[in-house]
Amino acid sequence: MYITIIVLTLIGVIGAGLLYVVSRKFEVKEDPRIAEVAEVLPQANCGGCGFPGCAAFAGACCKSETLEGLFCPVGGTPVMEKVGGILGVAAQKQDPLVAVVRCNGTCDARPRTNIYDGASSCTIAAALYKGDTDCSWGCLGLADCVHSCNFDAMYMDPETRLPVILEDKCVACGACVKACPKYIIELRKKGPKSRRIFVSCVNKDKGGVAKKACGNACIGCSLCFKECKFEAITIADNLSYIDHTKCRLCRKCVSVCPTNAIHEIGFPPPKPKEEAPKKEAEAPTATPAPAAPTPTETPTPAQS
Repeated sequence: MYITIIVLTLIGVIGAGLLYVVSRKFEVKEDPRIAEVAEVLPQANCGGCGFPGCAAFAGACCKSETLEGLFCPVGGTPVMEKVGGILGVAAQKQDPLVAVVRCNGTCDARPRTNIYDGASSCTIAAALYKGDTDCSWGCLGLADCVHSCNFDAMYMDPETRLPVILEDKCVACGACVKACPKYIIELRKKGPKSRRIFVSCVNKDKGGVAKKACGNACIGCSLCFKECKFEAITIADNLSYIDHTKCRLCRKCVSVCPTNAIHEIGFPPPKPKEEAPKKEAEAPTATPAPAAPTPTETPTPAQS
């Protein structure tokens, strides 16, 4: 019995020694800066940076020499400046982004022509048929984007059956963009004073077909393209698109759009045009006619 105990003890000691030697030889030393960088990150683990989580993003930052192409959308530029300070490199500055819904197919503008009675998922519905309306491009209204948001920055409007973005909560992680099978959600610059202009439509059908399916659809009439002086608007596949990096927010394209497909957000309401007071036409003053000359009397010759 004692021999068995001694043998087992020796085996345990030898095994522990071998494990210690192997662990020391194959030890992977972690960069201590990774923990420092991870500490300043928001720990949202949203994947908006392109990595599975904040820890993986911190490791990528420590391995990079310039931080080029690395950006945390939740923390934004202030967080990236802290990361750059820890690593001793300059952080890239980016304009804050926000998600926008590029579909204005409300129930009034895009009436339903059939009823979907399948699984409540946009991804499944998009794989089965075009949707409840004649527009095969627009929002399906089954809230995949809302379910994908971890920041409670979206909800479905029961009247329009369209998603609504809460700008003060949106962190531009891009989860809703990936979740939408119709690709109607886009990340765009917030813009100065949270002002932005975009075409709220992705319908690429010809103008007549698009207009028949949805009263708010872009019909590719090119009026906005002709109005823009900054080359911010392009037209492809019967659809206008506004480049948010070139748009100067002049709002001229908004007023010429015949279907109200171009949306402006964050602008004050336009001031009503005041008509100039009409001057009453003054009647011309009559010029008095010149007085007729007094006839001169001719003396009558005296009768003899």
